[in-house]
Parts: sequence; C-alpha cells; structure tokens
Amino acid sequence: MSKRWGYYGGPKDGKQLQDLDELSLQLALELSLAEDGPAKETETDQKLEKAVLDFQASIAESNKTRPIAASFDGTVEAAGDLRQTWRLWSHRSQLPPGPKTIKTGIRKPWLWFRELNQQYGDVVYLQMGPTPTIILGSAQAAWDLLEKRGAIYSSRPRFIMGGELLSNGMRGLMAPYSAFWRRWRKLLHSGFMQRQSEAYRPIQSLESKVLMHELLTDPARFRTHLARYAASVIVTVTYGRRVEDVDTDAVVRMNDEAMDRLTSVNIPGKYAVERYPALKYVPSIFAPWKAQVLEQRKKDIQMYTGLMDDVRKRLAAGKLPDCFAKHLLDEQHNLGMSDLEVAYTAGTPFGAGVETSAGSLASFLLACVEFGDSFIPKAQAELDRVVGPDRLPTFDDLPSLEYVRAVVSETLRWRPVAVLGGTPHATTADDVYKGMFIPKGSTVIAPLWSIHLNEADFPEPHEFRPERFIGERKYPGTLGHSAFGWGRRICPGMHLGSASVAINVARILWAFDVRPALDEKGNKIDVDIFAFSDGFNSSPLPFACSITPRSKRHASVVEREYRDANRELQQYTAATKLS
Repeated sequence: MSKRWGYYGGPKDGKQLQDLDELSLQLALELSLAEDGPAKETETDQKLEKAVLDFQASIAESNKTRPIAASFDGTVEAAGDLRQTWRLWSHRSQLPPGPKTIKTGIRKPWLWFRELNQQYGDVVYLQMGPTPTIILGSAQAAWDLLEKRGAIYSSRPRFIMGGELLSNGMRGLMAPYSAFWRRWRKLLHSGFMQRQSEAYRPIQSLESKVLMHELLTDPARFRTHLARYAASVIVTVTYGRRVEDVDTDAVVRMNDEAMDRLTSVNIPGKYAVERYPALKYVPSIFAPWKAQVLEQRKKDIQMYTGLMDDVRKRLAAGKLPDCFAKHLLDEQHNLGMSDLEVAYTAGTPFGAGVETSAGSLASFLLACVEFGDSFIPKAQAELDRVVGPDRLPTFDDLPSLEYVRAVVSETLRWRPVAVLGGTPHATTADDVYKGMFIPKGSTVIAPLWSIHLNEADFPEPHEFRPERFIGERKYPGTLGHSAFGWGRRICPGMHLGSASVAINVARILWAFDVRPALDEKGNKIDVDIFAFSDGFNSSPLPFACSITPRSKRHASVVEREYRDANRELQQYTAATKLS
C-alpha cells in the first residue's frame, strides 16, 4: 500500500507517518515493546489512540472527494483493525486468560476448545487475526452472557465465507442483529413456535410410522432411513411435498451439497479470509476457495427459487397443502421481502433441520449399541406399562414416559449435533464478566462439546446415563441441557426438532431390540463413540448396528400402522421433482 493519506503525529517520537503500513508497523512495535503489567491509560496510550483516530478521520475526509473502489475497502477495514488493536492492548491485563498462539486449519476445533476450557477455565480469550474470540466452556457462563445479557450478545460475527461469499447476506442464521434479521426471525417464529409446531405432529407421526417399517424391513440401511424421515418431515412441513427416497430425490441431493459446503466453510479458523477480510477482494482466478463458493451460491439460488416457483404453481392450481412456504407468501408483501429473501427463508428449516434430526437419532442408536444394556430394559419396561403391546407410542403418551424423555434428553446432551453450540454470537458493546473484559465486536463461541462434557455438570460425561435427567438437578434454564442454544438466537425449530427425536426414540425402543452387530464368526463388532464427522454439524461416522423386532406381535403392529400411514400420506406424495 503506497497511497499517501496525510501526515500523523507519531505515537512515540513525533515522527511523521505517511501511510497505513508505517502506522501499522509503529503501532505493532509499541505493543511488542510494552511490558506486561496492569493496563492503565498513559501518555503513550493517548497518543496511540489519537494516531488511529486521526487516521480514520483522514479516510472519512478522503471519502468525500475520492471514489471508493473494492481495493479501498481493505484500507477501511485495516483502520478499524488498528482501532481494535489499540483497545485490546489498553485492556490487556483484564482480558480473559488464553493461549499466546492459536491453531488454524484444524478439522475439529471443538476438541481444542475443550482443552482450552479445561486448562484456562470457563471463559477463554483467543486472538484470531484482528477479531477477539471468546470461548465459553460452562452452561452457567453461556447462560449468564448469551441469555441474561442477550441485548449485547445477540449479533453475529462477520461470516465472509458462509455469510457473504456463499450466501450474499441472504441467510438469516448468519445475519447480524438488524431489520433484516428481525423480519427473518419473526417469520421463523410464526411458522415454528411451539403452538404451530404441534400442528405438524400428525405429519411427524405418519412419517415416523413409515420409518419404523423401513427399520423393520431393511435395518441395515438405517442411516438412509433416518435421513429420509428427517428430510421428508422438513420438506412436507415447508413445501407441502414428501420425500420418498433420499437417493433419488433431486431436491434432497442439492440440499445435501449446499449444506456440505455451508458447514465446511463455517468452521472457525479454517480460512485465512475470516481473519484477514481484505483477502475477500482477491480475484477468483487467484483464489480457488472463492470461486468454489461463488459457484455453489448459483446452485443454491437455483434450488431455493425453484422450490418456491413450484409452490406458487401449486397454490395457483389449488393443490398446495398448508405449509410454511404458503405462510411466507401470505406475509411477503407485509414485510417487504424480495422473492430471493423469501426463497432463502423457506430454505432455512430444510437446510438446518435434516442434519440435526437425523444426526441425533443416529447418535441415539450408537448409544444403544454401546450402552444399551444399562438403559434399554428400563425404557422398554416403562413403555410396556404405559403403552402396552398393541399400538405404537403417540405424542400423547410422552408426558407419562419419564424415563423415555430422559433418554431423549441424554441423547441431545451426550453427542450434540451442533457441536460448536450453533452459529457463534458477537458482542455489540464492551462488557465485563467476573472481572474479565470482553470487547465490543468479539466473536463468542459456546461449544457444546465443552459445555455438555463439563464434568461439573455431567460427571463421567462420555457415559450415556438417562438418570441425569430424572429428578431435580441444578442447571441453567428449563431443559437440563443446552442443545438448542440461548437467548434471542435460540434455535427457532427446537420444538419441531425435539418432537421428531422424542417420538422416534420412543417408538424404536417400543418396537425393536437394538444391539451390537455380529461378524461372520458371531463376535460383537465394536463401535467407536468418538468417531464423528467434521463440519459445523457433527454426526456419527458409519457404524454397524443390529435392529430386530422385539416380537412378532410388535412387528405386526408396525406393519399395520405403516399401511394406515401410507394411505394418509398420499396427499403429500411428491408433487414435483426438480432436475
């Protein structure tokens, strides 16, 4: 950078600094030479701040006469980084504890975050490029900040890969606190709040009966069946059409590709552009990582707009069942949303709900294989007493199934799909927590791998123990776990998602015995309870599992319920297949 933006009084000896490079170097030298000790405002501090403020003022003045090109955006960002650097240095002794160096490019950052929480405590500070990052390692710390102080902890950090390049600001999940986000949130809440979610239970129950039949007739492909169930519930609720086969449904294939890309680019520390935003402006020809996400963006737009175009056609023909997309079209004009905003909003539950529901149920089956002897007999005894042998459990039975509900809660706690605690939060103001300074603009991550495995709340956390959720236990909030997040950013689909997990856990335990699979010699095939996928959402890697009906009587009930469900689902049979 060689542009001259004016002259500045040097922060130490009055030397004139002629460009941003010199100012950055001088500031870095000042910080590196400063001795550790109590942070207090000194004459040097005041001069450092004045230099940065003068530089920012010069840019603002220059903007009045100069056109701003994309390359100039990097200069503005750099000026903001200098300001942040000064603020952090002036509060250096009050920052939370943390390592002096960071790991980058790691595939499973939540493992490292837990190590940091175990070493430094419940609040850890990292400096990832110019952005302060706070790692929360306990349920209490997350509750105190993200819930109780939600007014300043409810924004989002800047997501350059996932939010800007891949999504062009259209995904509300990654949007900062803004008018756009409030519109998005209002629509999601109106479509998936608890009362509205209960209206979707008939669909969940019918699809669950189909799932039980799939597990009965083809148990070896249980992962495919879980994915089909989750996809069909979400697509039916959202677009009014079923998914009958995840291997052939074009929409499911496109969504899988979209979610794979989104989750892969949202891993903290993976891409240098997240730490050094000016890299965003590197031409795609020199940045393959950028070209790939821009190409995926085109595919995402085609998928989401294509689904909404089909909804409009069926609505005009009078063939559209009640669904979330219909609700969006009813509200679009009132909220002043573009067609593209509506298309991305409709895609929110489709994108997020499939992986989370299917992943949680896969973790439940993994727990059955590894720990089933300790909890399955208790759950089945309760089901036999409350439900009996002649029908499947229903949603109305769940309030009477205390132990089964505890199994569901332990499933969500033991191996959370949103292993990083969902999308990171960001602070909109400076804050102090237990004497620790948390700067404005900090990225705040509350990884569930740290929180749900915190020995203070969950002794022997890798053991699957439903008894943790029986009786009174001190834990922030009302659920006894933190699987759905906190505050204003709590998962809007939590009621739909938890209902899917609960009804299927109850029915699998009622209908089947789930045990370790056997090899050709009759020996048990071991499973690895730590073998989970990378990415923003994490689920078990493929594992072997034996799923057999508890009796012929139970099998006949599954067959009968499936036939009845199949007839009722005909109205939702796939009305369209995008190619």
